[in-house]
Amino acid sequence: MRRLTLLLTGLLLVLIAGPVAARTVDGPQATPRIEAELVPMSAWAAPGSTAVVAVRQTIAPGWHTYWRNPGDSGGAPTLTWILPPDVTAGAVVWPLPGRQPLLGLMNYGYSGETFLPVPVQIPLTARPGTSLPLTVEALFLVCSAEMCVPDALTLSLDLPIREGAAPLTPRVGDRIRRILDAAPRPAAITARATLVDGVLTLSATGGPLGGIDPGASYFFPYRSDLIRHPAPQAGERGPDGLSLRLQAADDLIASGLDGPVEGVLATAAGAFEIRAEPGPPLAGAAGAGALPPIDDRPASTGPLVFLQAVVFALVGGLILNLMPCVFPILAMKAAALAASAHDPCEARRDGLAFLAGVLATFLALAGAMLVLRGLGEAVGWGFQLQSPAVIAGLALLMLAVGLNLSGVFQVGAGLQGVGSGPLARLPGGLGAFFTGVLAVVVAAPCTAPFMAFALGAALLMPWAMTLAVFLALGLGLALPYLAVSLSPGLLARLPRPGPWMDRLKHLLAFPMYGAALWLVWVFARQTGGEALGLMFAAGLLLVFGLWLAGLAQSARMAAPTGPRRMSRTALMAGLALSLALGLTVLAATAPRDSGGGGAGSDGPLASAPWSSAAVAEARAAGKPVLVNLTADWCVSCKINERVALSSLRVAAALAETGTVYLVGDWTRRDDAITAELERHGRSGVPLYLYYAPGQAEPRILPQLLTEGVVVEALKGDS
Repeated sequence: MRRLTLLLTGLLLVLIAGPVAARTVDGPQATPRIEAELVPMSAWAAPGSTAVVAVRQTIAPGWHTYWRNPGDSGGAPTLTWILPPDVTAGAVVWPLPGRQPLLGLMNYGYSGETFLPVPVQIPLTARPGTSLPLTVEALFLVCSAEMCVPDALTLSLDLPIREGAAPLTPRVGDRIRRILDAAPRPAAITARATLVDGVLTLSATGGPLGGIDPGASYFFPYRSDLIRHPAPQAGERGPDGLSLRLQAADDLIASGLDGPVEGVLATAAGAFEIRAEPGPPLAGAAGAGALPPIDDRPASTGPLVFLQAVVFALVGGLILNLMPCVFPILAMKAAALAASAHDPCEARRDGLAFLAGVLATFLALAGAMLVLRGLGEAVGWGFQLQSPAVIAGLALLMLAVGLNLSGVFQVGAGLQGVGSGPLARLPGGLGAFFTGVLAVVVAAPCTAPFMAFALGAALLMPWAMTLAVFLALGLGLALPYLAVSLSPGLLARLPRPGPWMDRLKHLLAFPMYGAALWLVWVFARQTGGEALGLMFAAGLLLVFGLWLAGLAQSARMAAPTGPRRMSRTALMAGLALSLALGLTVLAATAPRDSGGGGAGSDGPLASAPWSSAAVAEARAAGKPVLVNLTADWCVSCKINERVALSSLRVAAALAETGTVYLVGDWTRRDDAITAELERHGRSGVPLYLYYAPGQAEPRILPQLLTEGVVVEALKGDS
């Protein structure tokens, strides 16, 4: 649909402005965007030989043409030959194309100067001393970042006929020969294609791939409906070849792999045409290390962009303290501050340790994101919460924190350690450090204002700049707590420790229980009924095990019982906790229900699932489109949906304007949504887009929505 839109737009422009007039004389023909010429590789052709002529393209800066598979948009050049009798033209020998990332798309094509060689068979009846008139009607779709224009040129060449071997044509002959030498060609390579869970694994062995380091490698498919072209291609080398993991296109996932996969495999050893038959991965194509990644993303490395990203990250981190994701952690911070309020040295230590925990965790998350993206994974902010295993672990951790605050069991010694859960009550600053760790992990579902630009820009920067932006975000999150802990005047205003702290501790357990329930709900949306049942059993065993642990602790402190009875209780606690861990693993790996966590009409407003094709179809029909990219684990998303996307006014505005409402669900991993987020400079949800009729680009709505903002967007362009 996107390609058809570009073609129709270009044809309309040609109808308005008129195409370049076709000319039938030798020499270059030109439009403002492209100059083309039909040139021979050799000075003449002998009767009965195969001559090579090439369509030379000189493309204006900022414009490009396309390969045989143009990628996500565009169209390949078409050549229609007008030849003398018995003269035949063969297929284009396509040079290896360049990758052309554009607004979240990936196209394959050419810029600058390039040649498209074509073999031409000369008949034996051709008479030496004459020339053969060769004419080709060439249609180039020439595109920039803003528009595409089809340029039609008629190119002609009088090819001399002589006996004997001909020298190369001056100026262009040697360049055409080098292009032919470097062009992808068949080789003795065996290849297999394996489609599993939306990943197309391409394994290739033998021939020129055996025993070499292929370096950064890339697969250019001949068909445009096989893979998601913008997705990185992660690879592995083996003793006999290599394998590439490609993100399958929606059409391929829907239809299945019912035939061979053909295309060009580009490696450091050369480019080769391959035909991968369906089947299991080949032995010897992996196991010797990862291939270096190919990164086509534009780098936002300017000092002003970097400084702006750092400032936005700092402000976003400060605002993140006010987001609902962080409410449970605010409770833990409050209890920790109350416990150390009248010991300035301890407060300073805890504040600095909390900062260290926050910064270390942000660095770990940033590093994991960079490594996974380098390996070809499509991940963004909050990516860890797309894993049911992580959600299950966090739910049980929150439950354990709540039980600790309720006094079911204790970790650490004395009242001075209360208020921050098991890890946060370890001796010294270690507890405050782990409070910071937990704060970052739980804050991941939220994206505060200013964070979207900061994180989106950071993931396009070199790794050192990316880590600096994430550190600024962590500093913003920890700054309020750090400022209070370093301010004796503010600490002195807090009441002294006393019995009230036990009541506060018990009260603060309830936000933890609420967070655990919310995470279990997210887990159910990601998995299904069987996994949810196992999760409930794991939670019950966790409570039982921690209750037994609390009994053992009480008995040990009272010391009236013998060591054997205490050991039996502790052993039973350990057994219950081990069973809880095992059931959690089973729950996280249980088969998913097909309907869980999907997007669609089950939301507050009648909606349809988001896809780029659905957006294009609605826009082609002249309808406005409202896109909501969300996730069940994103608390900000859910609040926006309840506050701003479920009212009668919004429903009436959607009906009145005929707006199509599309919802993209990122609860589970979805590389298409990840690519759409990156296209708009975002690394996480929520993202709200409004496509007005006649507008090329959507309007990005605020991350914190109100009913009025949505209604104004819908009616403002109607």
